[in-house]
Amino acid sequence: MTEDVDQTISALYRAEWGRVLAHGIRVTGDIALAEEVTQEAFEAATERFRRDGIPEHPRAWLVQTARNIAVDRVRRRRLLAGKLEIYAADLESEVDATALEIPDDRLRLVFTCCHPALALEAQVALTLRTLLGLETDEIARAFLVPSATMAQRLVRAKRKITDAKIPYVVPEAGEMPERLHAVLTVIYLVFTEGYAATRGASLVRTDLSAEAIRLARLVRGLTGGAPPAEVTGLLALLLLHDARRDARLDEAGDVVVLDEQDRSRWNRGHLEEALPLVSEALRGDVGPFTLQAAIAAVHGRATTKDETDWKEIVRLYDRLEALQPSAIVALNRAVAVAMIDGPAAGLAIVDALAADGSLDDYHLLHAARADFARRLRSFTVAEKSYQRALELVGNDSERRFLERRLGEVRAEMRIENR
Repeated sequence: MTEDVDQTISALYRAEWGRVLAHGIRVTGDIALAEEVTQEAFEAATERFRRDGIPEHPRAWLVQTARNIAVDRVRRRRLLAGKLEIYAADLESEVDATALEIPDDRLRLVFTCCHPALALEAQVALTLRTLLGLETDEIARAFLVPSATMAQRLVRAKRKITDAKIPYVVPEAGEMPERLHAVLTVIYLVFTEGYAATRGASLVRTDLSAEAIRLARLVRGLTGGAPPAEVTGLLALLLLHDARRDARLDEAGDVVVLDEQDRSRWNRGHLEEALPLVSEALRGDVGPFTLQAAIAAVHGRATTKDETDWKEIVRLYDRLEALQPSAIVALNRAVAVAMIDGPAAGLAIVDALAADGSLDDYHLLHAARADFARRLRSFTVAEKSYQRALELVGNDSERRFLERRLGEVRAEMRIENR
């Protein structure tokens, strides 16, 4: 019984954290306090539901409990007396004409939190943490910074919201464009964590991937009959990556690299929907999401690995690197270059990136270097790089893959040393 209750609470936590937090923000006007209130409400739910069972409307119970805790906290802190009217209001039934512009609770909250008064990175990080439930280390990985650094940035962003009295209100329709890039970035990073989880037993978190695709569809619907190219490009990108989901792991849950995947297991429905979207997006104002979608589309059109047009992929990476220079783009480009010019060319690019130091804590840099060195039979370099990748990786599926590769390298080293 307790196990069933705990599973229900866990599901509620994933589905309702953002909604309950939003009520807390509206009551307190303080995001840090609202987080405390929300956490307390879930802790109270755990105790109450274990003792008395799951109520008929658990979500309503959570919202009401969080509201009561918030009212008590604000009263004790003697915040603005005028907010007492808000406390008594039935927040569930509040209807704002502006809010109707965004007919989805979670997407409305994402637009609300992506406030232009904050730096773009702060908007995205804060939204991922508070409303979509990603942990600080998961967000830190997305921005390629240490967890402690990201934790400090989140604290500073919350403090700025409080000190500057930045209102958490749904933007007017005319204000949405200035928030759109941050919203798209949030959706992309949620999908990224679902596509390759920072930690845990499985490489894939389908709940996050599915939610990101759902939100991308909703954003595209909001933008009317002629959506911006990047909105269309993002949806196409997510669909193309998600199309490969079933082929990315074997029956044991171990990683299957792209070249070894059974392409008959790719989701044809996703591919058929996404490929025309890529063509549509490329006719517009092309941005990073559209170029990434175009790269994924080259893979999606290839029915076998030998049909992959790697020269086109490198050309697209060149455009992407010119538009949005980053070490991650350069690393991905190195893989494509190696498919054309050989692993030595790829290794040269990776070594240059490693010398820069910005990706030293990124396990995929070391995994790529190890793979190139392995293919060049530079087994000492490969062994060292696999070991470094294993020190950094957090996901069990990826760990087993790297351990298997390391074992293969060591076996080759033993043969050479006989």
